[in-house]
Amino acid sequence: MAEETAPEAAPPPPEPTAAELFAAAVASIPGVTGTRWQHGELTADASRDSIVGVMTALRDDPRFAFEQLMDLCGVDWPERAERFEVVYNLLSVSLNQRIRVVVTADETTPVPSVLTVWPAATWWEREAWDLFGIVFSGQPDLRRILTDYGFEGHPLRKDFPLTGYVEVRYDEDRKSVIYEPVKLTQDFRSFDFLSPWEAITTLPGDEKVFTERAKG
Repeated sequence: MAEETAPEAAPPPPEPTAAELFAAAVASIPGVTGTRWQHGELTADASRDSIVGVMTALRDDPRFAFEQLMDLCGVDWPERAERFEVVYNLLSVSLNQRIRVVVTADETTPVPSVLTVWPAATWWEREAWDLFGIVFSGQPDLRRILTDYGFEGHPLRKDFPLTGYVEVRYDEDRKSVIYEPVKLTQDFRSFDFLSPWEAITTLPGDEKVFTERAKG
């Protein structure tokens, strides 16, 4: 009778990678609703009302040590109920790692300001308000920063017309800048679609060469 061989032991599970440990640690922060990898960078979705706590943890926890808010920007998805995404890009200089944090908002629901975590957020939140109309509660300096103070609307919304609503010009008679409704004059226009290099057939100084060839 043949001897029975003992079944081989299952190999031990592989050790989690540093990226997996990092993602799991971020996912454990209260207020983080999910994580995913995009283009080699971790993105964390967070609850809007918990954003200040999430950012404080990412800054102060030694596992993350995100000392710098590099950027805050908006994304517009008009077909969604909460059409705006507020995207925070953070950098840890000491640990050489980055993360992107995303919260959502609509046109009337404010996003808590992260001014108390990173004072530099004032500039970015003003820009998001100016260009998208995203409101930040707790931000004491929510003014336009790229458009004029009398500008109407938010030009990076996808339903904002490409031509705008008004045009600005300096009136010599009035000696002041005036606003007028946009007027699109459809005159005949001739377009040259050649690149500058393709349009140049004779370089300056070479005229004599083509003259001699014509004579020959």
